[in-house]
Amino acid sequence: QVQLVESGGGLVQPGGSLRLSCAASGTSFVSLSTAWYRQAPGKERELVAQIFRSGNTYYEDSVKGRFTISRDNAKNTVYLQMNTLEPGDTAVYYCNVVKNGASTWGQGTLVTVSS
Repeated sequence: QVQLVESGGGLVQPGGSLRLSCAASGTSFVSLSTAWYRQAPGKERELVAQIFRSGNTYYEDSVKGRFTISRDNAKNTVYLQMNTLEPGDTAVYYCNVVKNGASTWGQGTLVTVSS
């Protein structure tokens, strides 16, 4: 059974940085594409960044140049480095993988950007 656990969220001032982590059990990230989504209050969940099996990456336009997704195969962990954070980045951030047609989500980690 695949399980994902996110960590690293918190309260940060505008312009600050956070690094989110997504640790997996029951699967290896190296064989999957992994994505970070976020859901702000009253809004739909949206794709933020994705890292493919090849190592290629995708970023939603509003985070390009500020966020970086990466994968540590030895630790079986995917990271989302978030720099120059803005109040509009406030949301619950979720890690997601799809394996054999089944989608797995973590429990989410809250990021609040506020002065």
